[in-house]
Amino acid sequence: MKKISLLEVKEKIKQAVQDANFVIDPGLKKLIADYQAREESPSGKEILQQILQNADIANNDKLAMCQDTGLAVFFVEIGEQTQFAYDGFKSVRDAISQGTIEGYQEGYLRKSVCDPLSRKNSGDNTPVFIHWDVMPGDVFKITFMAKGGGAENMSALKMMPPSAGAKGLEDFVVDTVFKAGPNPCPPTIVGVGIGGNFDTSALLAKKALLRKPVGSHNPDPIYAEMETRILERINNLGIGPMGLGGRTTSLAVHIVSHPCHIASFPVAVNVNCHSHRIVEIDF
Repeated sequence: MKKISLLEVKEKIKQAVQDANFVIDPGLKKLIADYQAREESPSGKEILQQILQNADIANNDKLAMCQDTGLAVFFVEIGEQTQFAYDGFKSVRDAISQGTIEGYQEGYLRKSVCDPLSRKNSGDNTPVFIHWDVMPGDVFKITFMAKGGGAENMSALKMMPPSAGAKGLEDFVVDTVFKAGPNPCPPTIVGVGIGGNFDTSALLAKKALLRKPVGSHNPDPIYAEMETRILERINNLGIGPMGLGGRTTSLAVHIVSHPCHIASFPVAVNVNCHSHRIVEIDF
C-alpha cells in the first residue's frame, strides 16, 4: 500500500488553486458558447462573448478570471486505510492549508477571509473550508472550489412542510434565483440539495455544484426532469447575462437528494457564478 506524501499534497493544492482561477473548465466553456450562439438578446449575446474572451485572457496571461478569487473550499474523499508520509506537516489539513497559502500568494490571488465582526483580514485566505468523506479502502481524492462571495450570498435554505411537494420545491428554487437578480454574476450554475436535515441539505446543494460535466442530469429520471423544468423556468425570468436581460440566466441546475425525517422537507439552493471554479485533484 503506497503512502501519500503530504508534500505532494501541498504542491498539488498550490497548483490547483491557481488553475481553478486561471483556467475555465473546457466543458463549461463549450456550454457558455452554446448558450451564446442561441441567446436572443443582443446585449446578452455580447456579454457571453466577453465572458469567453475574459476566460481566454485569464488562461493565456495567468490572471484571475474574477477579482473575487473566493473562499478555498475542499471536498476530501479519504479511505480508512489511506496512509501518509507527513514530510514535516502536522496533518492533511496542515498540508492543504499551506498549499492554499502558497497558491494564493504565488498566483497573486486576492485574500478574502476575514473575521465576521471586526472584518480584519486573515491575510492568507485561510482558514480553509474542508468537507471530509471517510470511506473504505485507500482512496484519496481532493476537489477544490473557489467560492466567490457574490454567488454564495444569494444562496438560501428553507425547511418546507412535506405538503409543499415538488411544486413548492421548484417554486422556491426559481424564486431564489429571481431574488438574486444580477448579484451572483449570471449566468449561474444552481446547486439544489433536497432532504437530509438543516445542515446536510446545504452541503448537498454545494456538492451538487461538483457534478461533471456541467449541465449533465441526475441519473434518477424524476430529478432529471425536475432539473430541466427548473432551468427552463429560470431562463424565462428575463434576468439574462449579468442581469442585463436575455434568456441565459442559468447554465445548469444540478439536484442532489437524500432521505429525510417524515416531518421535514429541507431544500437548499447554492448558487455559483459563471466562472464555476472547480478542480479535481487525484493522487
